[in-house]
Amino acid sequence: MSKIKLNVLGISYSQTQSGAYALVLAEENGERRIPIIIGGFEAQAIAIQLEGLKPPRPLTHDLFLSFATAFGISVTEVNIHKLEEGVFYAKLICEDGDKQITVDARTSDAIALALRFKCSVYTTEDILSKAGIVIDLEQESKEGKTPPGSEFFSDPSKKKSGSPSEELRGFTIPELKDMLQEAVKNENYERASEIRDEINRRKKK
Repeated sequence: MSKIKLNVLGISYSQTQSGAYALVLAEENGERRIPIIIGGFEAQAIAIQLEGLKPPRPLTHDLFLSFATAFGISVTEVNIHKLEEGVFYAKLICEDGDKQITVDARTSDAIALALRFKCSVYTTEDILSKAGIVIDLEQESKEGKTPPGSEFFSDPSKKKSGSPSEELRGFTIPELKDMLQEAVKNENYERASEIRDEINRRKKK
C-alpha cells in the first residue's frame, strides 16, 4: 500500500466545541486536509515545537527525545495507519542502527515526536479518502455556507484571538522579547505564543 506524506499545518481552535483543539495535517502534494481532535497537553506540546519555543525544563516529549538519543535510538518515520470509529491510530518506526522496531502511539504523541525527531509523517490513501477535507473557505463564505469541519480551518496557523491585544501593541520588540523569555521561564506557553505572534507580525511589516 502506497504511503502519502503529510505536513503539519498547525493547531486550530474549534469555534463550536469549547476547549477542543484540532491538529491539522496537510497532504504534501494535494489539497486535502485532515483535522484530528487532540487534548490540550498534546496541543501545547505540538504548538511549542512549531513556535520554536524552548521550555526551561524538558516536557515529556522532549524527555523522550533526550532519552532515545542517549541510547542511540531515532524515530525515522511516523505512520498514521488506521482510522476506526473516528479514532486515528499511529505507529513510530524506530531504529537503533542494527534493527528497526515499530511502536504503537497515539497520533497526537506521534506528531509531537515527529516534530522533535524531524522525521516524516505518512498516511494511506484509504484514510485520506475517508477523513480528508478540501475546503474553499473564500468561495463558501461568498455563498454564505458553513461546510462541515470548517471551524477547524478558519486559520490553522493562527491563534483564535486573531489580532494582537492592545496591551502587546504598547511594547517595543526588545521588551516583547524579554516578556517572551519570562513567559517561557514561567512555563506560560499560551502567553508566550501570543507574544511570539506579535513579534512575528511586526517583523513582517
